[in-house]
Amino acid sequence: MSSAESPESPESADMSGTERSPRPGRLTAAAAVAGVEGLALVAGGLYMLVSVLADGPDDLVSAVMGAATLVALGLIPLAAARGLWLRRSWARGPAVITQVLALPVAWQLLQANSVMIPAGIALAVLAVTGLVLLVSPSTTEALGIRRPGQDPAR
Repeated sequence: MSSAESPESPESADMSGTERSPRPGRLTAAAAVAGVEGLALVAGGLYMLVSVLADGPDDLVSAVMGAATLVALGLIPLAAARGLWLRRSWARGPAVITQVLALPVAWQLLQANSVMIPAGIALAVLAVTGLVLLVSPSTTEALGIRRPGQDPAR
């Protein structure tokens, strides 16, 4: 038996030691999308913090709080990405909420007449892709989420 097939492998077994199927590609991609969004938020917050400290704004407290808020908001999709990677059913909720909240942000970026338009396009593509991946039947099945009326034995 190879190490990928061993019951100790997170790919093939859960905490109780029962066999699990391989992680679907859509679940892996959904975790990657959430991870990219989380890293972008954390990086944006850190960039904002560094630029605030370097430039010395008029209202230092507000600027630092804005940067800290971005970093804190970035931790949510990062936690969701890790949860999706580990097949935790709770992770789908925060990941879906992150995608839904990203859509109006992308819309606002697309309305700007600036260099932010490509960022809006990228964010919109990521958000729609993430939503499609998260509601995919293979993703919900891999996370152990049942549809309403679905037989629990299935």
